[in-house]
Amino acid sequence: MGDTGRAVPPPPGQEMSPMPRLAVYALVVCALSVAAAVVSFVAGNLLGIVWILLAGVSSNMAWFYLRRAKAEKAGQSGREASAAKA
Repeated sequence: MGDTGRAVPPPPGQEMSPMPRLAVYALVVCALSVAAAVVSFVAGNLLGIVWILLAGVSSNMAWFYLRRAKAEKAGQSGREASAAKA
């Protein structure tokens, strides 16, 4: 089934990880693509341009996932604070 857009709270006893998993994967792809670009340029191959573009896309993905997790965390703590006042 598809994503309904609703945030599912973690099961009891499990806390959210400090960094989203997709952001970590995007950072790994970014680092590997930069290394591949360096190797490609050193070898005299212009295919390194493609690796640079991939590094840019993956770094933007990492930034997006980190900001989204930060916003979700801030929204969740705001909801908890408003529930405590009520």
